[in-house]
Amino acid sequence: MQLPPPEVEIQRLLGFVTANEASDLHLKVGYPPTVRIGGHLRRVDSPEIPDSEYVEKMMAALMPPEKRQQYDERGSVDFAARSEGGDRFRINAFRSEGEMHAALRRVQSRIPNFEDLHLPPVYEKTIMQSLEGLVLVSGVTGSGKSSTLAAMLRFINAHRTLHVITIEDPIEYALQPDKCIISQREIGLDVANFPDALRFVVRQDPDCIMIGELRDRETMLAAIQAAETGHLVLGSIHCNNAEQTFSRILEFFERQDHAFIRSSLANSLKAIMVQRLLPGVAKGSRYPATEVLLNNSIVKDKIVREEDEDIPAILHACREEGMRDFIESLHDLVQKGWITREVALDYAPNRDALQSRMKGIDTASDGLIGRVRG
Repeated sequence: MQLPPPEVEIQRLLGFVTANEASDLHLKVGYPPTVRIGGHLRRVDSPEIPDSEYVEKMMAALMPPEKRQQYDERGSVDFAARSEGGDRFRINAFRSEGEMHAALRRVQSRIPNFEDLHLPPVYEKTIMQSLEGLVLVSGVTGSGKSSTLAAMLRFINAHRTLHVITIEDPIEYALQPDKCIISQREIGLDVANFPDALRFVVRQDPDCIMIGELRDRETMLAAIQAAETGHLVLGSIHCNNAEQTFSRILEFFERQDHAFIRSSLANSLKAIMVQRLLPGVAKGSRYPATEVLLNNSIVKDKIVREEDEDIPAILHACREEGMRDFIESLHDLVQKGWITREVALDYAPNRDALQSRMKGIDTASDGLIGRVRG
């Protein structure tokens, strides 16, 4: 089977991704194009990609010229593009063994709401009640953080009159103004990097700032400071759970600065919302398991005292406030029939605890909370 011209083939593949509800497309020299459907990789019925030149020509049909220079200098580059069918894709082109490879992720053209994403009510409630402060969406790559942030902005746009500034790499959802004024800035196109964008953002009179990824000291510090000065700041960070999120934040700073950062977080943090996407019962479906930490007086005290190891017990004991841990979330997903028991156990941070929860045995103790409140 002969391959069509690269600029034709890439559009065919993007159309295939959309038609089959795939989340990702991988292009690697020596392999057929590969898609991810329902969390599983599947090779497309197509010839192997012959060489790097073919991939480069496919990318040239999508990549802005200035991004090519970044790729040549750094060996990888992020950008976004639309298919001929109108779907938006987030793309990373990268060099491997001297050849260009690419990973393309489909971004839904419609901005999702919380219900679309099967997120628990505490997500909407938290955004509804947060006029200022820091809300962190945490999780590994591919856990749906960007979609969750988009849902938060959709809610704000529909219910409040604010100036929203987003700083993204790249822009993933084109937000249309409803009640809000919205300014979206893309790294590499509108501004050089996250620190530069954040250095001037407070001079642009924002009410809400969304930071696509908190990836370094300057960005993290700017986010905390903006939240402390009366802005609502939404951002994503790569972590596995709420407790680890604190460790990740502190890794950005020198040890002598930790007390200051902890004090600032105790004052500014609203919530940490961690999520993982799990394969659902229905073929190709995925559902989020979530862990939600809300910053109440107990959490503030633990942050300042460097007692992060007590976070799991707090999540369990403060469920009535809307907090939840992954065990509770996995149990809920099984109860609703959205995921199987086997999938829940595979993804459980503690299999024994989940099995006990499914049997109706509550393994956690409220003693810690009783001591703190007492």
